[in-house]
Amino acid sequence: MGEVRGGCCPPMDLFRSEAMQLVQLIIPIESAHVTVSYLGDLGFLQFKDLNSEKSPFQRTYAAQIKKCGDMARKLRFFKEQMDKAGVSPSSKPVTQTDIDMDGLDLKLGELEAELVEMNANNDKLQRTYNELIEYKLVLLKAGEFFSSALSSATAQQREIESHQVGEESLDTPLLADQEISTDSSKQVKLGFLTGLVPKEKSLAFERIIFRATRGNVFIRQSAIEVPVIDPISGEKIEKNVFVVFYSGERAKTKILKICEAFGANRYPFTEDLGKQNQIIDEVSGKVSELKTTIDAGLLHRSNLLQTIGDQFVQWNSLVRKEKSICHTLNMLSLDVTKKCLVAEGWSPVFASKQIQEALQRAAFDSSSQVGAIFQVLHTKESPPTYFRTNIFTTAFQEIVDAYGVARYQEANPGVYTIVTFPFLFAVMFGDWGHGICLLLTTLVFIIRENKLSGQKLGDITEMTFGGRYVILLMALFSIYTGLIYNEFFSVPFELFGHSAYACRDLSCRDATTDGLIKVGPTYPFGVDPVWHGTRSELPFLNSLKMKMSILLGVAQMNLGIILSFFNAVYFRNGLNIWFQFIPQMIFLNSLFGYLSLLIIVKWATGSQADLYHVMIYMFLSPTDELGENQLFAGQKMVQQVLLLLALVSVPWMLLPKPFLMKKQHEDRHLGQSYTPLQSTEESLQVEVNHDSHGHEEFEFSEVFVHQLIHTIEFVLGAVSNTASYLRLWALRHLIHPVGLIMCFILSLSFCSLAHSELSSVFYEKVLLLAWGFNNVIILIVGIIIFIFATIGVLLVMETLSAFLHALRLHWVEFQNKFYEGDGYRFYPFSFALLSDEDE
Repeated sequence: MGEVRGGCCPPMDLFRSEAMQLVQLIIPIESAHVTVSYLGDLGFLQFKDLNSEKSPFQRTYAAQIKKCGDMARKLRFFKEQMDKAGVSPSSKPVTQTDIDMDGLDLKLGELEAELVEMNANNDKLQRTYNELIEYKLVLLKAGEFFSSALSSATAQQREIESHQVGEESLDTPLLADQEISTDSSKQVKLGFLTGLVPKEKSLAFERIIFRATRGNVFIRQSAIEVPVIDPISGEKIEKNVFVVFYSGERAKTKILKICEAFGANRYPFTEDLGKQNQIIDEVSGKVSELKTTIDAGLLHRSNLLQTIGDQFVQWNSLVRKEKSICHTLNMLSLDVTKKCLVAEGWSPVFASKQIQEALQRAAFDSSSQVGAIFQVLHTKESPPTYFRTNIFTTAFQEIVDAYGVARYQEANPGVYTIVTFPFLFAVMFGDWGHGICLLLTTLVFIIRENKLSGQKLGDITEMTFGGRYVILLMALFSIYTGLIYNEFFSVPFELFGHSAYACRDLSCRDATTDGLIKVGPTYPFGVDPVWHGTRSELPFLNSLKMKMSILLGVAQMNLGIILSFFNAVYFRNGLNIWFQFIPQMIFLNSLFGYLSLLIIVKWATGSQADLYHVMIYMFLSPTDELGENQLFAGQKMVQQVLLLLALVSVPWMLLPKPFLMKKQHEDRHLGQSYTPLQSTEESLQVEVNHDSHGHEEFEFSEVFVHQLIHTIEFVLGAVSNTASYLRLWALRHLIHPVGLIMCFILSLSFCSLAHSELSSVFYEKVLLLAWGFNNVIILIVGIIIFIFATIGVLLVMETLSAFLHALRLHWVEFQNKFYEGDGYRFYPFSFALLSDEDE
């Protein structure tokens, strides 16, 4: 919601949002532009729209916004041209005096016109150049056709003449002359067309011409070795040179239409070899001249774009600022004298002095004879919520805001989320080997954050980069819990000493049998490594992790209820203290708080009591003796008292509050009591209808139904929320192999977080299995599969899944105890918050 500005603000308080005030500014018109600009630099004022009844086109500064939009369009055009030319905007600061917007608009227009004209000339020259290149290729390839055909015809003529010399008679010359004269009178002159056709269309082109002319054509094609630039499309295309010989005008017309349909470019060609060489020389000369001209034009264009690029950043920033200033000025209203603009907006209380100093500087710099007036307005409106965050706390605050923005001055869960979110993630994910992998990944983002923050990243990469400090704490907590679980890629290590257990006999060497005896001091930190892989692990570790999950859940839910008490005290809502906080604490701790106490007592005493039996018969048979399940003296009486308190707390939450709220409402309207303005949770619980005279109606039925729903939700939620925390255990350590297989088949979103079992499967069934074959190739394949499975499943998929489950525990199980989340965020007018999308 905003980062701390160094040196200008008091210490930030994340627990409560900043104190806000509604201020009014009366600004002389001659200094309005400068004033809004200075306030944009400051970034501590959220303006209210005082012209909401007007359309955007009816507002005072609509013309200026349109002009800024046109300048932004020109700048986008320059950016596109620079990207195509490979010119990057200069990041060096340009020292220049203040730029007049009208002068900038004129300059941008001139540059745009010049660049458009240069592009048009360059496109025309480039097209002519490409046409000449194609023409030259046609002359060369078609010339080869005709020269080879002429050579072949000459050879055939000589062969025919050589055969006819030996068979001559006295009559032969006469007959020959007669035949020749007869044939020449019947000869039909053939025409031909030359050009280029795309190579991918050449076969279809030839086939269509053959069918259209019924085979009365002769076609020759030759492929060009390198792709050529098409004069029309400007793209590089592989083409073939073709020569089509035809007879008759009808055939020519058909061929021309087919050429047009296939995008074949036609070029003239002469049979005269002398003229062919002359034309080739002329075309080569024109190509050389055009190349020189185009290079000179491109150099001039590149220089122009470089000149634009040197000032592009400054111009773009100036246009965006000007447009945002005009948008803000359109939210201000003219006073009756039309000499001043009136602005209203929300600002933090601590920023009052800075805003007043900005107003004074604006009046001085604009040479205004009258300064702006700053005054605080009193209002019943709910202010926006503003938490000052830094680079570390921003991501955690975004996690909370994704659920809902805190109501003004409401207790902020983001403070506790900094610790509880990564810790609950680590309870499910705990493995110090996997934690180190996460840590190394996030350190890359943190070390390179200055470089990466200025780049455009992909959606997933940008999301990961934004949460780099969340992932950092997730990794550190995962290493910590992994050390407690004593798991490094599912393999236990004796890091803190030797195991306290040893085999009683030789049968104990089998990892799936019992038979361990304690021979030394207790393992100093975490789970004893010998417990991994033994059958004893099933009841011990699972009991430990399940009970630990219940303790963590009850503790966090109690924290949520305590925070609701802080909210009630802060907003001076006595009803919520007496009829929400107290009965909720009694109900939750009479049942689940008592269960947590029994767990701790059982751990401390080493008792074999069955806690399931204790809790079930606490409800079914509260007067029966506990027998071997008794953990302390007087337990039966304590359970009866707690059960009675739990039953009493339900009507305590439900009944008194609606009647007391009705009485308070009646007292306010009868003038019998005085109550401060309500800006608290009570405003949500009482629906108020204002009639034309301003009177209020209290809807008792609606309030009662709301309280009934709230009570039922809490009672049922206390049970379901506690059970929901068992995911910390169930998703951490899924035991049955069949269940593990079903996880892959049915639901990777829930069961895949059996982190310990999945890690063990990959280690034992992939890595160790491959090692047992004593084959290098199989071992390499096994190592590759293990690495990809670890990265893909355990480090990517399980990280995401654990993240989502930790998110649910905070949003549903924790925040619903106290967090309304129905506020709205503070969006100040600030140039620092402008982005390229705000055009």
